[in-house]
Amino acid sequence: MSIKSYNPSSTWKPFGAFSMVVAQGSGQVLHLKGQVSLNRDGEVIGEGDIELQVKTTLENIQSILESFGGCMGDIYSLTHHATDIDAFMSTGHIRKKFFNEPFPITTTVEVSRLYHPALMIEITASAEIPLDRYIEGNEN
Repeated sequence: MSIKSYNPSSTWKPFGAFSMVVAQGSGQVLHLKGQVSLNRDGEVIGEGDIELQVKTTLENIQSILESFGGCMGDIYSLTHHATDIDAFMSTGHIRKKFFNEPFPITTTVEVSRLYHPALMIEITASAEIPLDRYIEGNEN
């Protein structure tokens, strides 16, 4: 896979696990629906615990990518929707367990709530899986 990250000197330097810009090569591009901290039965995991919710949400993203032959390193873009941005910003150490350089570009916004009042974070991801690893999804 060909993903290159850039941090132009003409702008501020990233302060966390993200890049300013990524350029992608040729492969199968996946756009994941926003993921939240739910188990396979649709039950909320980690009510009131932003760290557990971030970890579970990233594990859900990882699981989806793996079902297509992908990995977290294939992600080039993330959007975080957090109900408490200050609490979310304290979870960078968890994100660093899932991502290495080149880090994906990232946008984080605070929202008043998510679809379930116990959810604190929703993460949307876009990834490119190299064609030699890509497995056509077959689960419905």
